[in-house]
Order: sequence, then structure tokens, then C-alpha cells
Amino acid sequence: MDAGIVTSANPAVGIVIFMLGGLAGAIFYLPFKKVKNWAWESYWLVYALFGLVIVPWVLAFAMSPNVITVLKASPANVLWYCFICGALWGIGGLTWGLMIRYLGFGLGLAIGCGLTASVGTLVPKALKGEFSQLLEPGAGITSLIGIIIALVGIVLVGLAGMSKERELSEEEKKKAVAEFNFKRGIFVAIFSGIMSGAMGIGLQSGGAIEQLALTTEPFTSMAWKGMPVLVVVLLGGFVVNGLWCIFLNVKNKSTGDYVKASSPIVANIILAAIAGAIWCSQFICFKTGEPKMGDTSYIGWTVLMASSILFSQILGLFLGEWKGTSKKTVSLLSIGLILLIMSAIMGGYSGYLDKEAKEKQAPAVPVSIVLPN
Repeated sequence: MDAGIVTSANPAVGIVIFMLGGLAGAIFYLPFKKVKNWAWESYWLVYALFGLVIVPWVLAFAMSPNVITVLKASPANVLWYCFICGALWGIGGLTWGLMIRYLGFGLGLAIGCGLTASVGTLVPKALKGEFSQLLEPGAGITSLIGIIIALVGIVLVGLAGMSKERELSEEEKKKAVAEFNFKRGIFVAIFSGIMSGAMGIGLQSGGAIEQLALTTEPFTSMAWKGMPVLVVVLLGGFVVNGLWCIFLNVKNKSTGDYVKASSPIVANIILAAIAGAIWCSQFICFKTGEPKMGDTSYIGWTVLMASSILFSQILGLFLGEWKGTSKKTVSLLSIGLILLIMSAIMGGYSGYLDKEAKEKQAPAVPVSIVLPN
């Protein structure tokens, strides 16, 4: 038993950190709406550069002083596995913006995040041969119930979105989502959601790297042990995103965007950089929240995605995406959101059950009594 994990576990704090990450995932796209006179590939390249390279590496150097030493000493197969998972996410991430463009924040993120949550939570447990732990009494079964509740909530939110799609006229849909296209959006969301789940797999597959971060001088603290893993996974994502954006820049002759006098160049760069920093924050929260959950850290991925959906729906309400829908649709949405909140509570409770079980199993520390001579 790792006593450090027992003493540092604080599931309530862990859940809050995951949910803050979910908030970042729900709002990162907003700065893009203020970018002017730039092609998609131009502002996406700036976003990728900041969100996938600059921000995570600056934070890694600040909080993980041994990051370079750790990466040099890490097994090559683990590094490549994490990198490839990031690249697979990169393929899915390229279509994430299209998903929001065609379906809106509400329905798009509900479907995309739902699939990403399923893949990113359950597949790593299966690959590690630990799926049976989800069926164990106490923390295991409680976390599984939390995952199921989250997925049911995601389905209900998705059904609410489908109900809204049937109820609104084409004119009303276009007001809320200018390029609304349900069929095209659903296809993109399914592809993007499944591929994006590779991010969760990669971030949870760097145990050997994290162990080196904790045991190699100068040591990285428990809270930031995941930073070396994060930079590797995100680098894989950047390679895919960066190459694709440069290809589109050349193909569409949009390379001039970066020096176009008619565009607010500095403002566009700042806005895209902010979007990248906000986006990156969700995975920073995921890796820093994991140590607070003990052995139930895997549920963090579901909580992260569920929170992203929760906040995206609230954002969708403010943006008018649900205006004019029926009571049935609003009921489906409301029940779905309540279930998402319940799933976060269940996740925190499973963490506390795990912590209590470890504390009961911990051997008693012998007390030495020194008698005077």
C-alpha cells in the first residue's frame, strides 16, 4: 500500500478539480467567435500551438523540475504509446469544431463527450485487465454506478437535443446554430467522440512515467506527477493538428492570414491563444485531480466529460439553443443534467469509500515509549 496516496487522497477536492476541467472544456470555443477575417486553419494552428505545446510545456517546467530527465529515462514503448494516443485524439479533435458547428454546443458536446467518456474510462480498465475491479463491493461498484448514471444522463441530454431538432423550424435552428446540419453533425460527433477517447487512454497509460517523476531527483510532487505524461500525449495531438492546419493553409492559400493588414492580427492571436490555454486546462485539471481520488482516479475521465456536458448545456441555454422547445424536451434536458450532477457526487463518494478502505487496512504505527534511566 502506498501511504502517500492514502494521506493525499481528498475525493471532494478531486471532483471539484475535475469539474473545473469540465467547465474549461465547455467554454474553450467561445474566444473563436471573436476571431475576424481568418480561415479556420489559421486560428486553429495558433490554438494548437499554445494549447498543445506552449502552455503544457511551460507548466511542466514550472511544476515538474525533472521532466526532461524523466522523459529521457522513460521506456520508449510507453512514450510512443502515449504519443500515438495523442495523435489519435488529434484526428478526432480536428473534427470537434465541425461537430459544434453543425450541432451546436448543447447536442454536439453531449454526443461527442458521451462517447469520449465511455471510451476513455472503460477501455483503459479493460486494457489493464482491471475491469473486474468495477464489480467489487464498495468503491468499485459505486464508481461503476456513477459511470452508468453519467452515461444515462448523457443519453438523455442527447435525446433532448434530438427532440429539439424535430421541434424547431429550420429558421429557428439556424438562429441558434448558423450551420446546423443534424445528419452531418451526428456522423462527425460519433467519429470525433470515439477517436477523442484515445486522449483518456493515453493520459492513463503513463504510470511508468509518473513513477519516475516521483522518484527521480529533483522530485515532482504527487499533485503534478502527471505533467510529463501530459506533454507527451499533447505533443502527439499537436503533430496531427499542426500538419493538417499547415496543409490547409497552403491548399486554401490562407498563409497570408498571419500578416493580413485587414485583420486584427494581434487580437486574433491572443484570442486563439486564450482558447488553447482554456482547452489545455481541462486535462491539466484531470491529471492534477487524479492523485486526490486514490485508486478510483479512473472515474475522473467520466466526471470531466460529464461536467463538460453539464456546463455546455447551461451555456447552450444562455445562447438560446433551447429556446422554443417543448416541456418534454426541457424535461429530458433537466433530468439529464440532474443525473450528470448525481454522477459527480457518486464519483466523489466512491473515492471516499476507497480512502476509508485503505485507512482500515493500513497497519498501525507502533508507538515507542522511552523510559527515563
